[in-house]
Amino acid sequence: MTATLSRASSTTLVQRAHNIRHHALRMGQVQGQGYVGQALGAADLLAVSYFHALNYKPEDPEWEQRDRFYLSIGHYAIALYAALIEAQIIPLDELETYGSDDSRLPMSGMAAYTPGMEITGGSLGQGLGIAVGACLGLKRKQSSSFVYNLLSDGELNEGSTWEAVMSASHWKLDNLIAIVDINNQQADGHSSEVLAFEPIVDRWQAFGWFTQRVDGNDLDALVKAFDAARSHPAAQPRVIICDTKMGKGVPFLETREKTHFIRVDEHEWDVALNNLEEGKTV
Repeated sequence: MTATLSRASSTTLVQRAHNIRHHALRMGQVQGQGYVGQALGAADLLAVSYFHALNYKPEDPEWEQRDRFYLSIGHYAIALYAALIEAQIIPLDELETYGSDDSRLPMSGMAAYTPGMEITGGSLGQGLGIAVGACLGLKRKQSSSFVYNLLSDGELNEGSTWEAVMSASHWKLDNLIAIVDINNQQADGHSSEVLAFEPIVDRWQAFGWFTQRVDGNDLDALVKAFDAARSHPAAQPRVIICDTKMGKGVPFLETREKTHFIRVDEHEWDVALNNLEEGKTV
């Protein structure tokens, strides 16, 4: 059965997003550190991706007719693993192996290790270019599959990203949906201060993309944006710009000044998990 034979209800998506956050925190607890802030912030867009938008078969990650989800931001792997665990592509018990020797869940995403991990990320700015090539290949096969590519605001610093943006428009790749996570954090500080990316909507539109900007932690807004991207009638690539909050769902992490890579005291992982449960709305 494909994941999208029956669309998830809003209540179900809230639960999925909660579970993704819970899985990510538990993996962070295993290592005592990690890119947990990004995972908490991106949980809603991942829930909509895997439980509303994408066509895939959990039991067959290589199914030819699947939609592809490309994680360009390799260090967000903990977030994608959490979604893949929730989607039953990766067994839940593997969560305890996160970042360990011989684990299929290394701290940076590697396609050779992990079921459902379509590309190896890490060197930022490469994912969208790979997605463009994949979309061209799917076009040649006359496939109806979509490629979803998650990239970050920090990746907008990279010239290779904008070459891919221009190429996708030139080739009229209407099977490409880019998702840009705008959390205004990168290793060197606030993304907007490292290299300003606004007016971001105008810039993507200028390159010929169908462009939407939404609150990336608003599930209803995300569902509408994903549906509009998939059904947009024009022969052009589509981008959904998602403003997300680092550490979403865990108040003491939401208010941290620096959340690009999280280390907390050992007891605070349980505090974070309790905070998440206390804030649960379903």
